[in-house]
Amino acid sequence: MANFMEGSLDKATTEKILSSYQKDHSNAVLRHALSRGTIANAVFEPMGQTQTTLTFNTEIKTMPVTNQKASGRCWIFAALNVLRESIAKKLGTANFELSENYISLYDKIEKANFALESVIQLCQYSPNERVFMHILSCPVSDGGQWDMFVNLVKKYGLMPKDCFPETFQSENTAQLNFIVNAAIRNFAYQAHGFAKKGRTSQIRELKERTMEKIYGLYLNAFGVPPKDFEFSYLDSKEKYHKERFTPKTFFSKFVGAEIDEYQSLINSPTEDKPFNKNYTVDFLGNVLEGKAINHLNLEMKELVAAVIRQLKAGEPVWFGSDVAFYRDRDSFAWDDRAFAYEDSLGIPIDFDKGAMLDFRHSAMNHAMVIVGVELDGEKPLKWKIENSWGESVGAKGYYVMSDSWFEKFVYQAVVKTKYLKKEHVTACKKAPTHLNPWDPMGTLAD
Repeated sequence: MANFMEGSLDKATTEKILSSYQKDHSNAVLRHALSRGTIANAVFEPMGQTQTTLTFNTEIKTMPVTNQKASGRCWIFAALNVLRESIAKKLGTANFELSENYISLYDKIEKANFALESVIQLCQYSPNERVFMHILSCPVSDGGQWDMFVNLVKKYGLMPKDCFPETFQSENTAQLNFIVNAAIRNFAYQAHGFAKKGRTSQIRELKERTMEKIYGLYLNAFGVPPKDFEFSYLDSKEKYHKERFTPKTFFSKFVGAEIDEYQSLINSPTEDKPFNKNYTVDFLGNVLEGKAINHLNLEMKELVAAVIRQLKAGEPVWFGSDVAFYRDRDSFAWDDRAFAYEDSLGIPIDFDKGAMLDFRHSAMNHAMVIVGVELDGEKPLKWKIENSWGESVGAKGYYVMSDSWFEKFVYQAVVKTKYLKKEHVTACKKAPTHLNPWDPMGTLAD
């Protein structure tokens, strides 16, 4: 006779479950639906998508969407889409795109250097030590955070896309990530051996050789960017302009100190993060000497109010959210009420927002741009979203997000400090509380 253990699925338990299942005739309908289609389609509730027309009483007219292709560079695309609107206004041009490849190249190079330096800090420990294990799990990824973008443009500048276009590798990053991460893990293995023998000088020498090889690989994959370039364009009066820039002078002329006006706001209603306080995430970054990640945690109503103030001023808003579920892949409307998971399956897949963060059910995984809102007084009803998945999806790449979806799945927005309350501006200048490297407020960089 088999040993019995409390909680095991014995014969009596399984027969009881099967009997109950067979008595519920709705299971047959659902089983048939799931046999030929996705779960999302099977539980879709069309009446749940309400107020999803592409009309808004507060809207910024923006340029055609961009396309990140098979890469996780949403945060770079979203940030450049915010800046290009400001630059296009200054130029008086109707269509303009910044080089995503240029920022991607230096992000990868800086991330590799950041990861190697992190390994040097940790290599005396066992690879099973949690922080070291976290670094080794994905040393260099495609993801990132707003403050990481700021570090890149301040150090390397910007250039138009025509001056440094995409390559196959910049649009298809999986294989390159695998190779670079293998090189970094191999460095960690060797550095760990040197650290156990106290050979710190050999670790530094190995790091220099490894970084040189990785740097060269990225140049081969993404290209060698020009040191200077000619930029020509037609303004709104069809007048031709041409000027020579370096990436740094282009950035200084069209963005400059404006980049430092932005502040990252988060909504993390968890016990470990009191509102109106600053937070940073350890071992998260790219430019080693750059600004650390800085998040000001606000109640959702305060975050929403700041976003609306910026939109009313005609400025788009970079934001981070969870798009893993409750997103209709077949239309432009995103509304959590459109998917009846619990009613159809009997299984609740969403619960308290803070609990979803704490218990790893939800976290940021995609960055986009808010370019419009439908307001009833000051109450938002729906939001217009500029994505970076190309024009063949959504409404030519744009989406409508219900306010209910926003409340549940938006975790971050970047807003200029002039649109914040004074007490929030003061709060974001204080020393931040340090969060673990695996905190949900850092997952957009995974």
